[in-house]
Amino acid sequence: MVTKEQKRQFTRVSFDTDVRLIKESGEAWDSRLYDISLKGALIAAPRSWTGQRGDEFLLEVFLAGEDIKIDMNVSVAHIEDGRIGFHCEFIDIDSISHLHRLMELNLGDEAQLEREISEMIDLRP
Repeated sequence: MVTKEQKRQFTRVSFDTDVRLIKESGEAWDSRLYDISLKGALIAAPRSWTGQRGDEFLLEVFLAGEDIKIDMNVSVAHIEDGRIGFHCEFIDIDSISHLHRLMELNLGDEAQLEREISEMIDLRP
């Protein structure tokens, strides 16, 4: 049997910061980030949030107050234990640059990061 950890191809970095989850309708929820990778993120489930698996959102991850942020278009991959796991569907060039730098500083293995970026590019449809 393949576990979640074995299926995961991208290294996650623990990073505690503010996030905002925004629905296409404009409804928004503030929360906290647990961890992030090149292909997703895990956040604390906001109290009034009513999403479900497959729902799509914009996830804003604030790196320096609200001055620097990572914007990811995400879909809900799983919901459990008061946490929401997201799969990254799209990330713009500025955001991927910020995420790359965050991963580089926290991962400590630039070669691993470059391998994951190559894998991410290879997985694109």
